[in-house]
Amino acid sequence: MAILLQTEAVERARLIAGISYTVDLDLTLGDTEFGSRTVVRFSCSEPGASTFIDLKAVSVESITLNGNDIHPSAISDGRLTLTQLQHANELSVTARMAYTRDGQGLHRAVDPADEKAYVYGMSFLDAAPQIFPCFDQPDLKAAYDLTVTAPQDWVVAGNSAAKQTSPGRWEFETSKPLATYFFTICAGPYETVRDEHRGIPLALHARASLGQDLRRHAPQMLDVTKQGLDYFEDLFGIDYPWGEYHQFFVPEFNAGAMENPGCVTFRDQYIFRGSVGRAEIMQRSNTILHEMAHMWFGDLVSMKWWDDLWLNESFAEYMAHRACSAATEFDDAWVDFGISRKNWGYAADRAPSTHPIAGNAADDTDSALTNFDGISYAKGCSALRQLALYVGDDAFVGGVRDYLRDHSYGNATLADFLDAISAHTDVDLDAWSKGWLETAGTDEIAVVVDGDPIGVVEAVRTTPEAHPADRPHMLDIAGFCGGKEVWRTPVFTLGATSGEETPLTGLERPKLLVPNASDLTWTIPVFDDNTLAAMPDELPKVEDPQVRQVVWAGLLNGMALSTVDPQTVLAVFEASFPTEENESLRHWTARLVRRRLGYFLPDAERQEATERIAVAATVALGAADAERVVTPGRLLAATSSDEGLLRRWVAAEDLPDAFAGDLDVRWTALTRLAQLGRADDAAIDEFAAQDRTMAGEQNALRAKAVRPTPEAKEWAWTQLESNAALSNYEALAIAETIFVAPSSELVRPHVERYFRVLPKLADRLGEFASQKIAAAAFPVGVTEQATSDAAQEALRSGRMTANVRRAIVDGTAELDEALASLQRFGR
Repeated sequence: MAILLQTEAVERARLIAGISYTVDLDLTLGDTEFGSRTVVRFSCSEPGASTFIDLKAVSVESITLNGNDIHPSAISDGRLTLTQLQHANELSVTARMAYTRDGQGLHRAVDPADEKAYVYGMSFLDAAPQIFPCFDQPDLKAAYDLTVTAPQDWVVAGNSAAKQTSPGRWEFETSKPLATYFFTICAGPYETVRDEHRGIPLALHARASLGQDLRRHAPQMLDVTKQGLDYFEDLFGIDYPWGEYHQFFVPEFNAGAMENPGCVTFRDQYIFRGSVGRAEIMQRSNTILHEMAHMWFGDLVSMKWWDDLWLNESFAEYMAHRACSAATEFDDAWVDFGISRKNWGYAADRAPSTHPIAGNAADDTDSALTNFDGISYAKGCSALRQLALYVGDDAFVGGVRDYLRDHSYGNATLADFLDAISAHTDVDLDAWSKGWLETAGTDEIAVVVDGDPIGVVEAVRTTPEAHPADRPHMLDIAGFCGGKEVWRTPVFTLGATSGEETPLTGLERPKLLVPNASDLTWTIPVFDDNTLAAMPDELPKVEDPQVRQVVWAGLLNGMALSTVDPQTVLAVFEASFPTEENESLRHWTARLVRRRLGYFLPDAERQEATERIAVAATVALGAADAERVVTPGRLLAATSSDEGLLRRWVAAEDLPDAFAGDLDVRWTALTRLAQLGRADDAAIDEFAAQDRTMAGEQNALRAKAVRPTPEAKEWAWTQLESNAALSNYEALAIAETIFVAPSSELVRPHVERYFRVLPKLADRLGEFASQKIAAAAFPVGVTEQATSDAAQEALRSGRMTANVRRAIVDGTAELDEALASLQRFGR
């Protein structure tokens, strides 16, 4: 299919205006296709001109433009050419479209728990033409009149209010102006929980087999929804603009969620079916608020072109954490942001594929998607947080209100946003924008002290050599002894390398020196040797969770940059995990250390490291109260080598009470047994028979692929390479464990196969899914120079989409970081 160039979009927007769509979808035509009848009305500024509309159909029954028939052969490469346009035009298209299994377009999934089918629309980024013909670019907004025919027992919802006019027939109110990438329709025998808040109808939906879990979680999700609506309406000074507010938890969703106006879609793993910890509830709550923030910033006011996609996501990321912290029970949301989202962003910002937050020329839709990453989310959020500090919160909020009011139901640019902020402050934002938004890379900030007792404290900033920048930082630095804060001082750093000296005379030299102690800015904290040596003893005693989070940021990023020994990271984890009280820090350090530490250690030390992590999990589990056993319990199930314990847990024996009825922790234990070579196909199939759900099927694939035998790895590769029936989630499940092995020897022969097979998946599973699968399967565990060389050769000579290429570039960067660490610290 043709990729839309920005130059083509500009020209089409110059010609076309006044668009409206009348769309009629028939979802009763079978399991593979649906009917799409569309009338598009639009004006043309130059009668007689030509343009094109985007259409990706299986077959086309008829096309008429202004009463004249057009032969379907006029469609080429996903585009229908429109010639001899009049001032007012009417295009009518009747077509059949394909349901997908890759999470884009109109995705259809069958729940094996009850064989019920569910569909949902995902039009982002360029998938709307897989549902109906449209001028598919963000600045050609339009109103929609939608009708849908569906099976009579189905729930149907979309971007505006709908009513069932006859059995299986649904009519929607005319929508407010929408960009095409926001169009959605969700339909199926969904379970629904309804509520209302200040006149806004609210609804939560999930698959019928998740109905019990939906009802269990609904009160908390509805509370957060109401708190968010109140907070954002008050902050922005604009009432919620989209009428009803539906939240659908849908199967096999590629992202966390999608901000379709009035009808948000989420991955249905957020309807936790087993035990769940506070960190996961916070993550879901934050996602709910992130998508809600988009209802104003992104939906009400949309970008003109994809090069400003970062602003949508950075803003929603910032506002979600701000609202979560201020308006919900999760007042430690910024701690969660620092340990989870920022570490994702830091990794993206030090990779070869790094890019500025803004100013990235997206010449086409394909290149736009490659910058949809931790820089656009986490780093952009941090930049906006700095902007609010830099100009003052009143000026920031005043500018946001003006921006939303002045561009409602339209499109705007970064320049429009900065102009709105500038109107409320005398601060020059040009220099700020150049430093923060238009340069790549992450500064490092260290603390230097002079004298003992201290005479002077200085924050020293170093910019990346490859990406010099002069960006100001507003932050603080702090010192700790025995876990107690002995001093803290604000610092404003300027200049390329150094900040201001801050006199703090007569104070003792602390054992821990922590730059950016409140985590107010985007920087990697650098610790001196004394601080690193003291961390295993000192960090567990520090009372402030935000400081503990900043320390972990410095440790994990220092390990990636070869400035911190991986054994130091392991030692700090062993000392701090059993006593960590903040659930976000527990949850995310367990995930990050378990996932990344092994690659930075020689093969011979990896098993011992896993055993030490399991011991820390055992100690933490033994000391945890009933509400805090989830994270250490799951970590123990994933790392223990105690076959007896794992078998008892698989059999639901001796499990902590919090895991009663939890199939997922039992799957984790079974997968660990399979990884140890103690569970065969028969054992996996026997357990899968108890869990005939989508999650059960995916867990079974994951467990079979992780087995440490040549036959198991060959089976896994055959599935990825040849099984066209795999959904996006099933392929991802296999990819996640295909290179997990007790030694590199077992999987080394498949490194070449990765670079041959994975790029081809984009032809079958689309851009979103194939990028995730390529990232999950990247052979970083074969931590050898030959793997890096093979990756570089594939990047030089292989054919791959831009997003698969990005996944391989980033995977290679992580591999090269591990190789550098092994060279420096390997024993």
